Amino acid sequence: MHALTQPALSAYKTDDIAWQRVTGSPRFDYPIDYWVAVLGVQPETGRIDFLSKWEPNSYCHYHRHLGPITTLVLEGEQHVVEKTASETVHKVRRPGFCARSEGGDVHMEYGGPDGAVVLFMCEAVEGGKLFDVLDRDGKVLVTATIETFTSGKLSG
Repeated sequence: MHALTQPALSAYKTDDIAWQRVTGSPRFDYPIDYWVAVLGVQPETGRIDFLSKWEPNSYCHYHRHLGPITTLVLEGEQHVVEKTASETVHKVRRPGFCARSEGGDVHMEYGGPDGAVVLFMCEAVEGGKLFDVLDRDGKVLVTATIETFTSGKLSG
């Protein structure tokens, strides 16, 4: 069990960043332990920028992005496991990796042995929807929205 302390980002000034911690519940069979810090939001255009920080070897929820997203790895290793009907692909992204996706991809993400810090720049779809949290069978458990992120009510 990790102490509920604010995460440190060694190369970045984080004194003024408000972090929300998200941990898993017994309904998930993988270790969920990550932090989210909203950096900027434009609800009228459906844009949100946020940092995610994973604890070592810990996941965020299995999910599907609904709209376009740009990803920039700042620290550590971001592991992405993508599943399709025919294959599973495990990607390891290191600092400096930057890519844009149009959304729709289903995947797991987790931090490497030293965790990870990643900047996400997302575009929401109708009603501010960002991504669907999924169970192992791909069933939607909840849809995360811009409001979810800005309300301070992220949860496992």
